[in-house]
Amino acid sequence: MRLLNLFPILYFLAVIESRAQSIDQTANTVEKRFIPPTGFQRVASPANTYAHFLRQLPLKPWGTEVRYFDGNIKPNDAIYVSVIDLPIGKRDLHQCADAVMRLRAAYLYHQKKFDEIHFNFLADGKPRYFKTFAKSDFSYTRFWKYMEYVFASANTRSLHDELRAVELSQMQIGDVFIQKGVPFGHAVVVIDMAENPKTGQKVYLLAQSYMPAQELQILQNKNNPSLSPWYELKNQTIYTPEWTFKPADLRRF
Repeated sequence: MRLLNLFPILYFLAVIESRAQSIDQTANTVEKRFIPPTGFQRVASPANTYAHFLRQLPLKPWGTEVRYFDGNIKPNDAIYVSVIDLPIGKRDLHQCADAVMRLRAAYLYHQKKFDEIHFNFLADGKPRYFKTFAKSDFSYTRFWKYMEYVFASANTRSLHDELRAVELSQMQIGDVFIQKGVPFGHAVVVIDMAENPKTGQKVYLLAQSYMPAQELQILQNKNNPSLSPWYELKNQTIYTPEWTFKPADLRRF
């Protein structure tokens, strides 16, 4: 009887130990903090690729709480495991789809691929180009003004229609789970992946912003605490802490 009563406690301790072994709390980037599960290796991401950029995203110190645009703290009810260290501005604009667009645009901006920075507006479905908006001023200040211009006029609906559908089995780092929704949808982005070379099984990490505007956060996997924050790539419903996605919701820039 005593062994039976101790089982839940021992199981809980095993989960905590497993997670502790897969997270380096002193590290300050996605790649360094989140160690792939035993038997898994990160998929290749050559330098200068979007995948490499996402892996190098800076993280705030372990235990930092997510802040909204107004400085208030978002309670962490087993939602997120780390906070991405990027400014989000002082307006209620940097929400879910905005964060996805911001990451993609930031990568292109740092690569100086200014011609490729563009997003469709909801009103007419047509793209607005950073290069046109910049008027030869490619400073980061001008870039951020462009992003807020986009945030104010694009959303999950416009971004969903702009992206192309991808089979779940073909997932890559940088892909997006996105739903239009009524009255609103949601979007999360794949920021890292790893694979078991023996079995071919893959796992991935997800990041999101949400409403009201808030800092990007790396999501926990509440349905598999022993694997969290990694998610197993399976052709089934994806349960994130604040939204539920279907395999058909995966799309790509």
